[in-house]
Order: sequence, then C-alpha cells, then structure tokens
Amino acid sequence: MRNVLLAAGLYNVLWGAWAVLFPGAIFNWLDMPQPNYPQFWQCIGMIVGVYGVGYAIAAFDPAKHWPIVLVGFLGKVFGPLGMVQALWTGQLPWGFALNCVTNDLIWWVPFLLILRHAWDRYQSDADAAPLSDESTLLAQTMTTNGISLADASQQHPVLLVFLRQSGCSFCREALADLAACRAGIEKNGTKLALVHMDSAASFADFTKSYGLGDVPAISDPERRLYRGLGLRRGKLNQLFGISVWWRGFKSFLAGHRPGALEGDGAQLPGVFFIQQGRVMRRFILANAADRPDYTAMAQLPAAS
Repeated sequence: MRNVLLAAGLYNVLWGAWAVLFPGAIFNWLDMPQPNYPQFWQCIGMIVGVYGVGYAIAAFDPAKHWPIVLVGFLGKVFGPLGMVQALWTGQLPWGFALNCVTNDLIWWVPFLLILRHAWDRYQSDADAAPLSDESTLLAQTMTTNGISLADASQQHPVLLVFLRQSGCSFCREALADLAACRAGIEKNGTKLALVHMDSAASFADFTKSYGLGDVPAISDPERRLYRGLGLRRGKLNQLFGISVWWRGFKSFLAGHRPGALEGDGAQLPGVFFIQQGRVMRRFILANAADRPDYTAMAQLPAAS
C-alpha cells in the first residue's frame, strides 16, 4: 500500500508539473485546437499535483489517512464518467482518453484494496477494547424489567436476541420473525429479551408495531454487550456482498422497508441461549442477511 501511494503521488506530481509547464503539449500531440484559456488546463495540473502530495502523506499510514485515498478514488471514478460523455458526443478525440487510463483506471483496484484494508482496520480497532467476562456482563446488564440478565436466566431460560440498527430491513425482518415464532420459543418456558442500539423510548415504540412491546430489552448504544459476547462489526463482504444484496431485495419485497439509521450500521447481530447465568448456546450471524432459526435456538438442552 505504501509503494502504491508513493507511486501515485510521484505520478501525480510529475503529470501536474507537465500540465502546468507545457499546457499546450497534449493538444499538439493530438492535433487538437489549443485552448483559448490555457490557464484552465494549468489549473487542472495544479489540482492533480496537489493530490499527489496528499497520496504521499497517506502512504505512511494508509489506514489512518483513508479519507485522502477515498477522495482520490472518487475523483478517479467520476473523471472517466465525464470522459465517456465527452467521447460519446464527439467533443474530445479518443486519444484524449489515454489520460483516464493512466490518471484513473489503473488505480481503481489498488485504491479499493487500500480502502478495504482501512475498513477492516477500523473494525478491528473498534472491537479491541478489553471487556469484562461473560458472567460479569450478564450480571451487570439490566433489562427494562429492572432485573439483570443473569438473574432472569436463573428464573427461566432467556433467548437473548441482538439486533442490527433499527433502520435496517434485516432488523425489521428479525422482529417480524420473532413475533411469528414467539409462541414456539416460549412453550418450554424460555423468554425473549432484545438487545438494540436505540434509545429505550424509541425502541419501545418501534417494537410495539411488531407486537413485541412487552419483551424485555437492553439499550446498548456503546455496543458493550455486543462486544462482550463476541459480536463484531461486519467486514465489507458481510455487509455488502452479493448474497446480502439479494436477501435485502427479497426482504424489501416482503415488506420490510429500511428506515433511518439508528446505531452502528456495521454491527452484526447474534442469538444467545442463556440459562443459570451462563451462555449455553450461541449463533453469531455470518453476515447481515443471515437468518437464524429462533425456535431451534430456544430449545432446552437435553437432560444428561
């Protein structure tokens, strides 16, 4: 990544200097009329050269300086789109497109890979804070019923369902699924509890529309319980992979429309079966679109 960004920086500085010092050169090579205002072309050269300085700075810590890489990548995407329009309408000769090949297209893949690395680094750093052990977390976490998860699980098994942010269509699908199978979950004495990242008041209103307003809930906007039980932010393929888009499309057709972002949009959900203050069974979703079998998760362990 460092070498790629240093190379991009050097290329941009050299190309920018060439455009500033010899603004008419490319027009001579392509037998194009000289522009009436060469200062515009020199200004473009100055902008490209300044980008090169930014790339050189980003090279020494690509993950930290990802905004520079992102801005550069966006320019390398939008520039060719404008070029295609100019070539299609005949306003520029096809030879002029060589600029897009060397300035933009050859950098798409490496810049994308750098941005993916920055995302993964961000996910890892955000989830790396030391936390209490599971038993302590369950004892410290209070539900809206005024009782801790550990104490509740002493009275009856608890199926603890962690949700994605409430604006996500998969979160809404999960609540609809839970409402549909709630009788099957509770027939053996297991009780539901929900973990979310909204405020307690807004989440209570939200769940009422699914008939789950009476279910104990835990507001965890700082993701303390999420992280403590091993739930992490998703990687790009877990959030935006082809299978996720396809499942999202089907969820949308089923009536689960997305809403405003509430909480961490990258957080992945999970399901935990808790009994006697201990996690007995867990299901960590492989991606944002994974769909647990809540009824199977709520089954009591077989007697030994």
